[in-house]
Amino acid sequence: MTDKIKTKFSLGRGIIWVALTLFSAVQLFPLIWLIDFSFASNTEFFTSNLLIIPREIQWGNYPKAFTDGHFLLYLKNSLVVNTLAVAIVLALSICSAYAVTRMRWKFSQTAKNIILLGMMIPIHATLIPNYMIYDFLGVRDTLWSLLLPYVAFSLPQGLFLAASYMESVSKEIEEAAIIDGCGTFRLLGSVITPMMKSSLITVVIMTYLNNWNEFMMASTYLSTSKWKTLPFSILEFTGQYRANAAVQFAVMTLTAAPAILIYVLLSKHITKGVSMGAVKG
Repeated sequence: MTDKIKTKFSLGRGIIWVALTLFSAVQLFPLIWLIDFSFASNTEFFTSNLLIIPREIQWGNYPKAFTDGHFLLYLKNSLVVNTLAVAIVLALSICSAYAVTRMRWKFSQTAKNIILLGMMIPIHATLIPNYMIYDFLGVRDTLWSLLLPYVAFSLPQGLFLAASYMESVSKEIEEAAIIDGCGTFRLLGSVITPMMKSSLITVVIMTYLNNWNEFMMASTYLSTSKWKTLPFSILEFTGQYRANAAVQFAVMTLTAAPAILIYVLLSKHITKGVSMGAVKG
C-alpha cells in the first residue's frame, strides 16, 4: 500500500515538474531568441528556423549598440530617475501606512481608499492632462516630468503592501518604545521599518521594475536627450540601423539585461514580501 502511494506521489511530482519545465521554456523562449539573434549577422536573419547557430559569432554588434545608442547616458538617466522614485515611494509608503493604520483620525480609512484607487487608473490615461500641466508649470522635459507620475502611480501599490504588513505588527512593541521615549519618526525608523524589511524590499523591487521599461510617458514629456531613459536606445537604433536588425537585437538585449538581473537576484524577496503581506494583512 505504501509503495503504491509513493509511486503515485512520484508520478504526480514528475508530471508537475514536466509541466513547469515546459511552461518555463515557453516563457523564456523570447529572451533566448533575442540573445541568439543578437550574435548573428544581418544576412542570417532570413531563415525559417526559430533559432539559428551563427556561422561566426558577431561580437561587434554589442560594442556598436553600446556606443552608438548613447547607452551609458540613458542608463545613467534611468538609474537616477528610478532610484529617486524608489526612495520617495518608500518614504511615503512607510509614513502613509503608519498614518492610516496606527493614527486615529476621522478620515484615515477614506484617505487610504482614495490612494488605493490609484491602482485602478492606467498610468497612460493621464498623458494629456499631465502634458498640459507640465507645460503650464514649465517642468516639461525635466527630471520632474518623469519623477512625479512615477511616484504617483507607484505609491498606491507601495501603500497597499506596507499597510497590509504594518497591520500585523504588534501594537505592544510600539507602546513599549513610546514609553521608553521614542518619538514618531524614531519609532518608524528604529522599530517599525526594520520589522517590515521583506515587505519594503518588495515595494522597492516592484517600483523599480514597473518604471524601468516605461516609455510612453518618457517619450511624451521629454524632447531632448538630457533626461531620456534607456528604452530610447531602442527607438534611436530602429531608425539609425533599420537595415541591420542584429544590432537592434543587441541593443534590446542590453536594455533588458538590468531589469532581468535585478529580478533574478531578488525574486525570492518579491515572493516572500507579497505572501507575507497577503497572509498577515
